[in-house]
Amino acid sequence: MRVVERAGLAALRLLDPETAHALALRALAAGLAPAPGPISSPRLAGRAMGLEFPNPVGIAAGFDKNAQAVDAALRLGVGFVEIGAVTPRPQPGNPRPRLFRLPRDRAAINRFGFNNDGMEAIARRLERARRDGVVGVNLGANKDSPDRAADYAAVLRRFAGLADFFTVNVSSPNTERLRDLQGAAALDRLLALCQEARDAAAPGKPVLVKIAPDLSGDELAAIAQVAMRRAIDGIVATNTTLSREGLRSPHAAQAGGLSGAPLFARSTETLRALARLTQGRVTLVGVGGVFSGRDAYAKIRAGARLVQLYTALVYEGPGLAARIVRELDELLARDGFSHVDQAVGADL
Repeated sequence: MRVVERAGLAALRLLDPETAHALALRALAAGLAPAPGPISSPRLAGRAMGLEFPNPVGIAAGFDKNAQAVDAALRLGVGFVEIGAVTPRPQPGNPRPRLFRLPRDRAAINRFGFNNDGMEAIARRLERARRDGVVGVNLGANKDSPDRAADYAAVLRRFAGLADFFTVNVSSPNTERLRDLQGAAALDRLLALCQEARDAAAPGKPVLVKIAPDLSGDELAAIAQVAMRRAIDGIVATNTTLSREGLRSPHAAQAGGLSGAPLFARSTETLRALARLTQGRVTLVGVGGVFSGRDAYAKIRAGARLVQLYTALVYEGPGLAARIVRELDELLARDGFSHVDQAVGADL
């Protein structure tokens, strides 16, 4: 980590986490961060879900909810970024404070509640961006919507010409009853509606679903069955957890979703179970507790074709993204893999 980056992180930690994150995004957008551009190699570059990725490491939704630093994020060395979650109408989210650092655990707890500027404002920002890389949009629903499924489809249609893929987020723990949409019947209806909207407005573009790490084996099996029956393009495993097992930090009792290092084992086990259930028929995206190239590699060997990070950037700075990509490339070479595809599910 560069001295300037270390000093910047130290200064940001003096502020409340949400203010610090907003300032970090502004600094990123202004070019005040390492910008090596997409890092690639013959081992890392390849095709997944019909899209070409320079490498399999991306930035997860939540980092740049409102598309304020898309171009700058793509220059951090990653292969793709995902913005959002985006709802049809602007939404303030839950009252502040709603984001908490857990430094002893290298974790964070948030209870944002899908706060965002709404699809029109965010779409206008994306229209102005260069988007020199793969950009996904995380779809959400307004808290007071009478038809949440229709909200997801509306956001997809609005971003049809702007996004490369769409993620149906039914797993945030911070919007009341949202996780109910992970039930088989509700999820089937929701995915059918989103695929119908995709087929009409953005033919061929991938639709993914993002799930929680707190599902039982039966619930996970039901989701896998729906995903395969619907021929869904991908599953993102996982969102934040409600578990507080083993935490040591003072904010551990705060309500909301836990992300960061404590999520790694739980999310990777969910990923591994999904890989066995789907048998290569669905592209898997591993997210949760990725702090190093070794972590990303473990997700891939557990069945992920793509990997995302977010909370680690809070603790390690924006330069972490490029370090993870380079380390992943070295690990693939060390183990004799000529391409990342060969490592997917290697530990199953």
